[in-house]
Amino acid sequence: MIKSMLRQCIECQRWRKKAEVPVMADLPNARLRIGKPAFYSTGVDCFGPMNVKVKRSTEKRWGVVFKCMTTWAVHLEVIESMNMDAFLMAFQRFVSRRGKPKELYSDCGTNFKGAEKELCESSDAMSYDLRQKLASQQVKFNFNPPGVPHFGGIWEREVRSIKNALRCSLNHSLVTDVVLRTVFTEAESVMNSKPLGYASSDIAYPDPITPNMLLMGRRDTALPLVVFNDGEIRSKRHWRHSQFIAEQFWRRFMREYLPSLQIRQKWHRESCKLKVGDVVLIIDSQQPRAQWLIGKVTTVYPGEDGRVRVAEVLVNDTGKTYKRPVAKLVKLEQWKDD
Repeated sequence: MIKSMLRQCIECQRWRKKAEVPVMADLPNARLRIGKPAFYSTGVDCFGPMNVKVKRSTEKRWGVVFKCMTTWAVHLEVIESMNMDAFLMAFQRFVSRRGKPKELYSDCGTNFKGAEKELCESSDAMSYDLRQKLASQQVKFNFNPPGVPHFGGIWEREVRSIKNALRCSLNHSLVTDVVLRTVFTEAESVMNSKPLGYASSDIAYPDPITPNMLLMGRRDTALPLVVFNDGEIRSKRHWRHSQFIAEQFWRRFMREYLPSLQIRQKWHRESCKLKVGDVVLIIDSQQPRAQWLIGKVTTVYPGEDGRVRVAEVLVNDTGKTYKRPVAKLVKLEQWKDD
């Protein structure tokens, strides 16, 4: 009886109730670009800063990680600042080496937002005929809602791995720009050589698939190119050789690695579906709970499975609208405005 009364108490809901997270969604289309080139769907994030030695002074450097959403291939770049121009130049270097992505996923950082605006303005400055011909070459930017790092978990996890590798390699020592870029390149090679599936100790078991198998046509940078005695692989035509390797990669990708991505380790239960008009409490980890804002849901964004995972909340006290994930919203039952 006491627990029942506490669940119905309005003030207790504000102080004790937790956010309700919907069931984990299926894999998005960006994770299932089978047959597409690497970095077709790319996630991007920045990390740092790191100190480098420039002559007799110390300067800061940041890193940019580009992560293929399907093959898990990684591309690393070093930038001198976190502004829009530095990111655009890093993005241009990435496109020149890896090819232009069709879609780019990131958080709502000002450098990413500014880059999208700059590219759109450059496209609008072209003539109408040229703009129509290059319409299919434009990069589509997709921004995650604020305050939801788990929406970009695929590249956030890589940032952690990169930081651990840099910490072990540099050991907090002050290095030059050349050394830092070399370490970044070595870390990129190691991360692209790690297996995506099960790695057996049996010598008869085939080598596990790695991103380098698709990027370079071989397991890693230290091994020579392997020639298979099977069908078209005997051909002297290099394009047939590359097509065979790509086909082998995607075949094993779908058989060994892709089924492991569907395992749901959390968020198994259905939760109350958020709808327009619900009163919610906005979770803010930087503020005490007594100062969390209360507002009404004005817009919901259901996913492909129909479950609402992002919503816009209007706070009457400030008149502002906040776009937040459901994991950051606490629904208040029976709440009445004063």
